[in-house]
This record gives sequence, structure tokens and C-alpha cells, in this order.
Amino acid sequence: MLEDKWLILRFNRGEKVALHRLYDKYKDDLVTLATALLLDVSAAEDVVHDVFVSFIRSAGRFRLTGSLKGYLLTCVANRARNHRKAAQRRHGPHLEEVPPMTSGAPRPEQAAILGEQLDHLNRALQQLPYEQRETLLLRCYGQMRFAAIANAQGVSINTVQGRYRYAIQKLRAVLDCEADQ
Repeated sequence: MLEDKWLILRFNRGEKVALHRLYDKYKDDLVTLATALLLDVSAAEDVVHDVFVSFIRSAGRFRLTGSLKGYLLTCVANRARNHRKAAQRRHGPHLEEVPPMTSGAPRPEQAAILGEQLDHLNRALQQLPYEQRETLLLRCYGQMRFAAIANAQGVSINTVQGRYRYAIQKLRAVLDCEADQ
């Protein structure tokens, strides 16, 4: 957090090195979240780049009041939601298939096991309604509080907690069903 404040100060002064450091520090987390929300790596990368373009435009006047990672994750979730709505207007409600994700495990047997587990989890996440998936990912992956998620989504905390609870229940049911097969 202290490093982020220092980098924001340098970013606001126009130092490109600070922007590069911020981008390198958070891009993987942001792309991962966007990919999980959109189920499309290419669209996820576009969303993250759009967020950083908007962020660059705020140079000189950006004020960090909380967690920079939380702020950027919220921006990505909002852009992903807008992208998804625009795609539905253009192409209807069908989502594209998730491209295969690879594991960075050093040994082949670990990569195979992690890849299979990741595939199970991705299939289970795809079965969640978008709002539940977004809430679950912001809470678990983004480590955001329910109040921050509610604020970002424009709904009540009770709604966010309900979405989270239903997402966990559905994931358990889907994953238990796959384990039994």
C-alpha cells in the first residue's frame, strides 16, 4: 500500500517509470479477473488496456483513497460488465467458450493435475449467473469487502451477500456432481 502511494505520487508527477511499475504489478491479476468474468482472454486484455488508458488520462489529478488494487479491480469489473452488455446487444445472450488455460507448474504431472482442476473450476464458474460469478470473483480473488462490491455493482449489501452465498452453493453442487462422475 505504501509502495502504491509512492508510485501514484510519481505517476501524478508524470514519471512513466511509475506507470510501468503499476502496470506490471497489477496486469496479471486484472487480466485474470477479466478473463474469469468475460470468458474470453482477448476481450479481457482489451478491458484491462481500456482501464489503464482511462487511468493514464487521470495523471496529475488521481487521488488514492483506498487500495489501488481494489480500485483497479472495480474498474475492470465495471468495464467487463459494460463489455458483456454490449456483446449481448450485438450478438444475443450466448457467451463464447473459455480458451484453455495453462498452468505454470514446473513438472508435467503437476501441470496435468492443476490443469484438470482448473478446467473443472472454469466449467463450474461458467454455470453461474454473471452477477454471482462477478461477486464471487471480486470477493475471493479481489479480496474486496461486501460493502465495496455493493457500491461497485450499485446494489445493497444484502443482495451481494445473497449472490455470494448462492454462487458458493451452486459451485459446491456442480463440483460435487463432477466428483461423483
